[in-house]
Amino acid sequence: MKYVDEFRAKATAQKLARAISAEARPERGYNLMEFCGGHTHAIFRYGVQDLLPDNVRLVHGPGCPVCVLPIARIDMAIAMAEQHGVTLCSYGDMLRVPASQRKSLLKAKAGGADIRMVYSTQDALNIARKQPDKQVVFFAIGFETTTPPTAVAIKQAQAMGLENFSVFCNHVLTPAAIQNILESPEVRELGTVSIDGFLGPSHVSSIIGSQPYEFFAEEFQRPVVIAGFEPLDVMQSILMLVRQLNAGRHDVENEYTRVVSPEGNIKAKRLVAEIFELRRSFEWRGLGLVPYSALRIKKPFAEFDAELRFPVEEVQANDVKGCECPAILRGVKRPTDCKLFGTVCTPENPMGSCMVSSEGACAAYWTYGRFREQAAS
Repeated sequence: MKYVDEFRAKATAQKLARAISAEARPERGYNLMEFCGGHTHAIFRYGVQDLLPDNVRLVHGPGCPVCVLPIARIDMAIAMAEQHGVTLCSYGDMLRVPASQRKSLLKAKAGGADIRMVYSTQDALNIARKQPDKQVVFFAIGFETTTPPTAVAIKQAQAMGLENFSVFCNHVLTPAAIQNILESPEVRELGTVSIDGFLGPSHVSSIIGSQPYEFFAEEFQRPVVIAGFEPLDVMQSILMLVRQLNAGRHDVENEYTRVVSPEGNIKAKRLVAEIFELRRSFEWRGLGLVPYSALRIKKPFAEFDAELRFPVEEVQANDVKGCECPAILRGVKRPTDCKLFGTVCTPENPMGSCMVSSEGACAAYWTYGRFREQAAS
């Protein structure tokens, strides 16, 4: 397929692998965090890690929106459906993520709650239009990529006068999470996690641009290369990071120039700014409370805020005992470090969000059989 096959060419991959091996200095290590779960899956699907020298190590980050949503917020969504009788519309990945008391959205649906899988915000709007006597809540999750469609849905609902549509907003922000990781004791003090540079997210950057990464690249002296999702994108970005680290630079570079610009999508950013504002703090699974890392609906659009229309208690909840998802999301552990992985926890019986999501690190390890190779060695 044109414009895809070119980024999966075997000969070019081998050439890039030789260049990385030649330029990676044997006396030092290169610990590079791929923030985005899409990159994690590309790395394992195409065997990118196997083409790298041993001292170039990829660390998995928290860039999976389903994975980082804390259990308490899933509990709140279930409570809205069960206590207020709303029709809760959710993307498919969220349905099977474990909540408190061994519940999930899927199990709540089986118990009688009106919970429906949708492919887009437009699906939720259509349900609200066709069922004017039923309150419809869209369970909005995701990073900056999925925020503009939610803003569009709120604007459309206002224009159509839909009084039975609202949004349970859980949109989170990438730069704040990266800064939180770099400020964590595990990186700054304990040395548990070594991060020398970042593979910046692709789709997120198509919205926000490359400029937001400049602050922490300078402040924490860590280079960032925004990478596309194809294997050659990832390998070229790794080479760019190796070269920056060898030169002692900590710049923001953009490998994904065919999609990402410095300023991003200005129209989308203006729309998001019109509808949403920053929360003072928001809980992330694995990271805890992160200041100014999430969005909420502004007061002029409060009638579409499900948290105000259908108040439910937010109760602190803990992950399943033994589940290492929080540590995996921080880059402290790998899926194979979790005792539940591949035994109690499988895609058919997930114990944590990292095994459920199509972008989760545990799902990547399982899908592409990486744990089998480790067990055999």
